[in-house]
Amino acid sequence: MEYLSEEHVNLLLVKEWLAKGDSNTSTPYLLKFYASTVDLNCLILITDTKNVWGEVLTSQRVVRRWRDCNPQRSPELNTEGDEKSWPIQCLDFLSRVHSLGGVSDLVFEVVRSNYSDLAFELRNDTFRWRWETFGVGPRMSADILSKHLIMPLISATHLSFSSAEPVSSLSEADLEKSTDRVGRIARRTVDTHVKGTLSKPLVATTLRRMSAVLNLAPDPPRIVANVQAPDLTPPSPPAPARAAPQPPSARAASPPSTLRGFLASEGTGPTAAARRMPPQPVQDDDSVTEEEPEEDDSESPPPVWKGKEGAKDQRSANARSSSPAPSVPSKRATPDQGVPPAGHGSPSRPSRDESSSPLPKKSRRKLEVTSSSDSDDSEGGQKAQTSRRKNTVARGVKQPIKRGGRRF
Repeated sequence: MEYLSEEHVNLLLVKEWLAKGDSNTSTPYLLKFYASTVDLNCLILITDTKNVWGEVLTSQRVVRRWRDCNPQRSPELNTEGDEKSWPIQCLDFLSRVHSLGGVSDLVFEVVRSNYSDLAFELRNDTFRWRWETFGVGPRMSADILSKHLIMPLISATHLSFSSAEPVSSLSEADLEKSTDRVGRIARRTVDTHVKGTLSKPLVATTLRRMSAVLNLAPDPPRIVANVQAPDLTPPSPPAPARAAPQPPSARAASPPSTLRGFLASEGTGPTAAARRMPPQPVQDDDSVTEEEPEEDDSESPPPVWKGKEGAKDQRSANARSSSPAPSVPSKRATPDQGVPPAGHGSPSRPSRDESSSPLPKKSRRKLEVTSSSDSDDSEGGQKAQTSRRKNTVARGVKQPIKRGGRRF
């Protein structure tokens, strides 16, 4: 079995289209036939302008097909000469059948078949012939339709619309010359030929109206012979609309965001807290002299300091004797440890200095004076003095004392 190929299709270029239609489905079909008595083969091409089918038959298959379709007209091939001459006679008869004059009197009918894609029969009262065709691929189908149908129709349209005289009134010789001329021009420049043919207003609008009428489009467009060139100036973009000025609001404008942030930071910062605190009264010089007595060159302190200090030393000694002495010096301030003035530092600084700095010289001198003046005290007082000296926590940095101040 041989399938339709491009070589077979090229053999059909010199063959005419045969038009037949199926009366049952009202579908038109176009056929092309080729037969060769030299190669002893024949082929058929059929299309409904949407799909393409074809079949190729060799001499043996032609004889077998004829026997199946016309058994009463099949001779017995007894000699070798009969086997060679009979296929040629069949091919010659099929060529006459598939011609413009012969196919018009035949009945065309599409039949059901289990061996092909499209099967149809051509018959009359004396004989019957059946074709078993197979579908051609979509790419090859498009090439066949373009080469065998679409391009020739475009060139024929150009000839009919560009001819000075009606084509039907031309003689066969004149029409052949005109056709050859148009064909040579179309073969050299296919794009220019197609554009020149379909760009004519009369041809383009005629095809437009024909398409609308064939497909039942409402209100078919009119055929126009002349057209005017439209204005091809591109539109300019619209100007941006200006916003109308808004009237000023009667409401007072709020401060900017930066100013509001600054005011908020000022209201929450430490400087704002300091401004909100009431001013503290300045301490009198008497408070300083009370806590920090002025150093005097005299050998003995005033009697008031001696009596108070001795009583407090006695109480501290009794408290230490009742409880074991801690290994770490106590952080409680003793009476002789002066309280620093409020204006010279914070209360937390003396506590750090007391744990790290050594005993100031001032305290030692005061302790020596107290021990020399109380030499006649009891032995318990001396122990209390010694323990107090050991457990005394160091004061902070010595502050300058104002000279000439009032003292008790």
